[in-house]
Amino acid sequence: MAKIDTLCVHAGYKPGKGEPRQIPIIQSTTFRYETSDQMGRLFDLEDSGYFYSRLQNPTVDIVAAQINELEGGVGAVLTSSGQAANLFAVINIAQAGDHIIAANNIYGGTFNLLGVSLKKLGIDVTFIKADAEDEEIEKAIRPNTKLIFGETISNPGVEVLDIERWANVSHKNGLPLIIDNTFATPVLCRPFQWGADIVTHSTTKYIDGHGVSVGGAVVDSGAFPWDKYPERFPGLTSPDMSYHGLTYTRKFGKAAFIVKATTHLMRDLGSIQSPQNAFYLHLGLQTLHLRIRRHSESALKVAHWLQHRPEVAWVHYPGLEDDQHHSLALKYCPDGCSGVMAFGLKGGRSYDNRVLDALRLITIETHVADCHTCVLHPASHTHRQLSDDQLKAAGIAPDLIRLSIGLEDPEDIIEDLRQAIESAKA
Repeated sequence: MAKIDTLCVHAGYKPGKGEPRQIPIIQSTTFRYETSDQMGRLFDLEDSGYFYSRLQNPTVDIVAAQINELEGGVGAVLTSSGQAANLFAVINIAQAGDHIIAANNIYGGTFNLLGVSLKKLGIDVTFIKADAEDEEIEKAIRPNTKLIFGETISNPGVEVLDIERWANVSHKNGLPLIIDNTFATPVLCRPFQWGADIVTHSTTKYIDGHGVSVGGAVVDSGAFPWDKYPERFPGLTSPDMSYHGLTYTRKFGKAAFIVKATTHLMRDLGSIQSPQNAFYLHLGLQTLHLRIRRHSESALKVAHWLQHRPEVAWVHYPGLEDDQHHSLALKYCPDGCSGVMAFGLKGGRSYDNRVLDALRLITIETHVADCHTCVLHPASHTHRQLSDDQLKAAGIAPDLIRLSIGLEDPEDIIEDLRQAIESAKA
């Protein structure tokens, strides 16, 4: 198998003689067939092919195959956003009346998706501390529990999950582990190698890398034995009457999960990524291996600098040797920990905001993980409706500032932080 750097450039697309070097943008909603039987076999899932871009599109599938190769799965599907990817990954397994478990330090949007929206749809959730002991995780498992969910590197707390340990607990209890690998990307960590069963991405972040296209991805390892627990996973192991009684595990084997996500959920919910956005994503993927390492190197320099500033109360970045998650980072992300860090300033919320307002190069924005350095203060921005106690309950320190290091010269980033910290004292 080619190495990860080569896969970033070549995976998913092999042009033949006279074919375009770059992937073609197939900007078409529909596709022509010569006979009624040809079309009918597609709708029966007897043949592979394209008939409507709400389900699949050739451009989108090329990029899905590229991400699948990078993660080492059996198949992938692209979605319209990272939120849609996590939604698809969960409801492809769980339904009304079921229960799921998730690490409590996951991205706030995902926390709300699982804890608010899915609860309204009848799927209950228990949030567990990411560093909880095995016994505590197991105590949360119920007869109707269907999956466990976590993030490789959490957003915004930048904590590293012990994937292998969580996978062992999951599998011991007959449950699949879903890992959101957005911050690490497959260049820095491949969760399947540590026992994860399903991987999701917000491709809007590092995989795109330039802030131009919103999207998501779901990748299936093909490793989880759904047929071993037929009563727990009836959606995969029993006949689907919307496809003439087809049973996914029987017909598609290891690819059952991803085929169901594509042919059933995408058919009914339609959260497909557009061909144009998939093309942008493909361009980002070709330089991902270069960018993510530069992000990581620059972030480590900035984190070291912040550690030695008297105005800084604390810094969380797994690449730092004294960080509480450094040992896990060495295990799961030995080549870098992405460009995202969290830190707190002495002086309270008013000082935090004065520092942010004084920045000249670094921009205040809700986005993260692209070529521009950007910053966000959750207590003042995305989570401003919460009290300090509520922030702490959600695993977010009231003084937490999320800093995403871009591709600028790290010395320029440090200089901007220096002048902002000092000018905000006046």
